[in-house]
Amino acid sequence: MDLILELEAFLPSLIKLRRDLHENPELSGTEVNTAKRILAFFAQFDPDEVISKIGGHGLAFLFKGQAPGPTVIIRCELDALPVAERNDFEYRSMNSNISHACGHDGHMTIVAGLGHMLAIERPKCGQVVLLYQPAEETGEGAEKVVKDPRFRSFDADYVFALHNLPGYPMGSIVVKAGTFNCASRGMVIRLTGLTSHAAWPEHGRSPAIPMCQIIEGLTNLPSVPELNGVLTQVTVVHSRLGEPSFGTSPGHAEVMATLRTETDESMTLLVAKASKLVQDKALSAGLEFEVSWSDEFVASFNHNEACRIIEQAARSAGLDVLPMTKPLRSSEDFGRLTSKIPGAMFGLGAGEKPPQLHIPYYDFPEKIIPIGTKVFLEIIHRLSSDTIETNE
Repeated sequence: MDLILELEAFLPSLIKLRRDLHENPELSGTEVNTAKRILAFFAQFDPDEVISKIGGHGLAFLFKGQAPGPTVIIRCELDALPVAERNDFEYRSMNSNISHACGHDGHMTIVAGLGHMLAIERPKCGQVVLLYQPAEETGEGAEKVVKDPRFRSFDADYVFALHNLPGYPMGSIVVKAGTFNCASRGMVIRLTGLTSHAAWPEHGRSPAIPMCQIIEGLTNLPSVPELNGVLTQVTVVHSRLGEPSFGTSPGHAEVMATLRTETDESMTLLVAKASKLVQDKALSAGLEFEVSWSDEFVASFNHNEACRIIEQAARSAGLDVLPMTKPLRSSEDFGRLTSKIPGAMFGLGAGEKPPQLHIPYYDFPEKIIPIGTKVFLEIIHRLSSDTIETNE
């Protein structure tokens, strides 16, 4: 049986699923109906085992071969973003201020196509686990999944994932060993002083100038000598000072920033320097301060052997393989999985001029759905057939 022809024949069903998912996005940790849609779609594939509520609303579908062999996990994401969609096509998001502006609807559909292929032809040996992970966008989902005893029972040998990449040729495969996605961490700074009458600000303790100094200092941190040569970025994403009252000098302020680094080690250093900056500016102004952290992502690391497997699979599928010299500045909690299991994420080119990810106009290009499925299928065939080449 020609599996590629079967995939092409099944493509209209996959496109219908993708648009249904796009129309009904759900935020991290609330993916109840998304999981139900995926569960209902997979019923036609008769997987050997179905695990629900893994790491939250996650799902795992197991397809087993007849002989012993490696366990391969293919992972995709259930969640969407708090972004109001601005497209006007029929399947645009029906949920206010929520959309699949990162393309997770496409990732889920690609893996659903793989489910169809595995239903037709099980792996020759070992087993394949199709993992639909919740809460990727907040960095919480993968950590909860790996802590689930049912996940540990898979005793997986490899884990793979993909992410669509605007800015790269449509359908190209982008591979990089080592850090593929940067580590990131959300920093929340709260400064507390003392309000006073705006006519006599000297009687209060305003956090206005320290807040500005902190914003400037955070922005300049990537240039410190200790972080030279390492991809480092600090982006101030929110700030708030006092209340909108012309008669009152402010007594409190809040600053939020996203810290990004190429390695977990450089993140530790950046966190320490950012914390020290806040402490110095606050104490010198007589302010109380509090620093808290959110959305913590470790660097997503790709193992060399897994990258070789992806490259071989892509070339076998007749696809262009493009190297990537620097890691993506965006973060991915897939690193929580590759810290436990050898594996890799690869990029799937979404076209050179579409809107970038997280922009309200982004829509996953349906042309690359079968391409992603073919690469995953080839990876599985190579692993279950023990045909991995040791060298290029």
